[in-house]
Amino acid sequence: MGWQVTSYAVLIVLTERRRHGFAEERLLQPADAHRQPRSAATHAGCRRARRTQQQPGTSWSFRSDGIQQGSQSGALTGTTVSQLLLNVECRAVVATAAKVKIHVSTVDSYDVRKHCSTQIAKRSEDGAFGASMDCSVDCRLQNHGRMEVRVYREDDSREHCTRSCLAFTSFSIRDLLRSKEPHSSLKLRTMDGGNEVGEVRVSRLQVEEETEEHALENRSSVLCDALHGSVQDKEHSPMMRAALCSQVCKVYRFQTEDHRWLLVREQMSETPLSFSLPKQLLSSLIKEHTDRVLEVKELSDLSPHWDGLRHDIIAHCNQLISCYQQTQTELDKLSTSSCFKASSSKSDRHLQFIPTNLHSQRMEVTGPDSSGVWYEVITFGAPADHHQAFKHGGLKRLISKHTGHKHSSVSYSREQSCRARELLVSIAQLQPLIFGLAEELLSVSVEVHLGRLQEVLESLKEQTTMFIHALQDELVRSALLDINNRSASKDGGSHVHTNGLVCEVSHSDQEGGLSPRLQDGEEYSQEEWDRTWANVGKCLDCIIAMVERLQGRERLLREQSSPESQETAGDTKSQNAASPSSFSSSSVGSWQEQLLPLVVTLRDCVREAVSKARAAMTFVVLQGAVAATVAQGPTLIVQRRHAVFSQGLSAVVCGFMLKLFGGLEDPEFLQQLHSVGILVQFEGLLSTYGEEVGMLEDMEVGVADLGGMAFTITEAKSEQIDDLLPTLSGSWGSFVVEVPLPSETFRSLPQELQAGCLIRVEPVLFNIGINQHQSLAERFGDSSLQERVNQQSCERLKAYCNRLREKLPHMAGIQSLLDLLTSLDRSMEAKKRKNVEVLWITASLCRKVNGVRLTSCKSAKDRTAMSVTLEQCMILKEQHALSQQNFSSALDSMRRDGCRTENVQKNIGSRKYAFSSVQLLTFPKLYRPPDGSYG
Repeated sequence: MGWQVTSYAVLIVLTERRRHGFAEERLLQPADAHRQPRSAATHAGCRRARRTQQQPGTSWSFRSDGIQQGSQSGALTGTTVSQLLLNVECRAVVATAAKVKIHVSTVDSYDVRKHCSTQIAKRSEDGAFGASMDCSVDCRLQNHGRMEVRVYREDDSREHCTRSCLAFTSFSIRDLLRSKEPHSSLKLRTMDGGNEVGEVRVSRLQVEEETEEHALENRSSVLCDALHGSVQDKEHSPMMRAALCSQVCKVYRFQTEDHRWLLVREQMSETPLSFSLPKQLLSSLIKEHTDRVLEVKELSDLSPHWDGLRHDIIAHCNQLISCYQQTQTELDKLSTSSCFKASSSKSDRHLQFIPTNLHSQRMEVTGPDSSGVWYEVITFGAPADHHQAFKHGGLKRLISKHTGHKHSSVSYSREQSCRARELLVSIAQLQPLIFGLAEELLSVSVEVHLGRLQEVLESLKEQTTMFIHALQDELVRSALLDINNRSASKDGGSHVHTNGLVCEVSHSDQEGGLSPRLQDGEEYSQEEWDRTWANVGKCLDCIIAMVERLQGRERLLREQSSPESQETAGDTKSQNAASPSSFSSSSVGSWQEQLLPLVVTLRDCVREAVSKARAAMTFVVLQGAVAATVAQGPTLIVQRRHAVFSQGLSAVVCGFMLKLFGGLEDPEFLQQLHSVGILVQFEGLLSTYGEEVGMLEDMEVGVADLGGMAFTITEAKSEQIDDLLPTLSGSWGSFVVEVPLPSETFRSLPQELQAGCLIRVEPVLFNIGINQHQSLAERFGDSSLQERVNQQSCERLKAYCNRLREKLPHMAGIQSLLDLLTSLDRSMEAKKRKNVEVLWITASLCRKVNGVRLTSCKSAKDRTAMSVTLEQCMILKEQHALSQQNFSSALDSMRRDGCRTENVQKNIGSRKYAFSSVQLLTFPKLYRPPDGSYG
């Protein structure tokens, strides 16, 4: 008689609460079992199952009502039972202990612990702890089970639990039996899987079989064995531990349409990026604003208007620097292992930059025809500034109000500001050099030394040419034109600066004396600036021509004064050889007198060019600083924008790393990264009513700001976790996140990625409110914000897909991509209330193009749980043939007993979702949790 399993039963859930330091194994009841109250017999059956769980020879089956029970009489008949004798040797576990307890247990394919044995081992002379033990292993365990070895302190009087466990490891029984080696060596790790703390050597001494009829192989057990192998090999790799931590895992088994079995591993993990990246961002912002203060302080003396503006910039930057330094100090006080910000802390000031409830929600599906496919969704509270709250709206509204009261101003990029500072430095160095060489030219003309005169003239020519080349920069020309246009367009007025200075600004000195001087009735044009720097070159040409003319005249005078006879000519040559570079005394005065006016004119032209160029470049530096500081609005708005960006940054980087790790062996995906970039799709479940309108406005701006960031892949120095953590560089608007990979992995990448090619981010946001507040907004309020956000994101999504089709025309699934885009258009045009179909289609599109999926509600706790569990079950149905009759029961099982209940527990201390029965009446049906899981 084989396994008796109901088609809707969820078999086993393994929960690894590593964050709390202990492991828990729980038996899940079938999805429909909750609909009827348990009888006393049912409870008794479960108690018997728990009592018999670790008894030797116990087999497990499922009754038709879905309750698991133990049986000594052979629920599995015809099994082969073997006595497996093992020798276990542990090394380097703990340096000070003289004795340890070595605990060995067998675990079947459903994570049910069956046979356990514990021995106390003493340290040998070579520092090892050894033990020999035996256990009964039936055919099913031999093929599909595994063994766990745990090491405890001998003096620990508590029951064996991971709080007192020093180290553990596990291995496949089948691999041990099939191994041709005399022993197998495995690494011992701490219970959180983070550190290697020793080594265990397992030797198979003997296998004694009891001959019984061989049982039929259960296909579902094969799935579980494959799953455990993938988990042990991949989930504890250094790369994954750099992205994920504190994992909670659940395992289910569902039946497909062809009556075969799917094994589903649901895993929810925190990430160290929740705190590490915001800290790096704060450091970058502090450095950026400190540098900007130094930049404007280095500018020369300014007119009152521009000096007042400089004080505004410095005060703005200093206020942000002070605030960010305080936040950084508070974050540094937290434990270095902090990876999680609970929803109850979302309004804390010092946690303003930390994403709320950030987790990766991953699902591995192992089916009869697949070895294991991973699906990821990043869940976190909508990126918003809850500390400043939403009384006056969110970022979109606040920025609009601020810019609506400001005159349009010229803005310069960070690169242009850097170029302007370089030009200021270059001009400041070249002007005194030119003036000095001009003076030296006049002095040499008095010294009557032709060779030296020519050297000075060549140096003057070289420096003046460099000066002219610097002035020809297009940035100088455009800046002068901008100054003139602003002067002509502005009316007089006054402005109160942060230093208390009130500047009365008239039409003539609107730019504080920086505008170029014009004659009456003259209009400034770009040709005027060209004439200015061209005059410097013409002055230099005049000096060179004058020197050449005077030298020619001197040669002519010498020829005319020479004797006609050959002897006299020989004497003249001898005299010239004696003093080859001497002038006649009568020509010295005329040389200096004729060069002096030209040198004075050169100086005047250089001064005029320097004055205009310095004004233009000072204008660029100040306008660039204004655009990056004062023009962004009050410091509270800027701080809010930075905080929202920080929350989204951690989530996007975590999602990208998981997507990259999963696609390292996919050449098409790697080509997509460097040719098109990566799509990042935010799914919002916020309503357009009340405070959540402000949250959506914050989120809209934050998602748009993430479009300015990029990724690059680098080679890690080592495989230590610290060397595999991502690092942030750059400045606001152009941040670059470097993702290190181990050397061997990095060298397998395409050359473009190895060369540091930037991977651009294309963020899109689709929001559909689903709660009772959205019902009010759709009936009595306004949902135009949601419609606008979705429409803009739809256009960006289409543009990304078009680029993808152009760059990778042979990419698999292009036709289905077009079909999904057509479906999205139809769904957007439908204008239905709570049109969650938009979210489903965009999620499918994102997966189709290998994008990063992120889901958010207010705190990523309740509505997000409904969304991700629905998405997981829809994937099982569409991609893995989950039977229709099992869809609802699988959905209820994930919501009632899955990882998201653990998420609710760690946020509010309860396993119930924060819904009421009345609220759920307004939810779309597929977003409603099962009875008993809310309240």
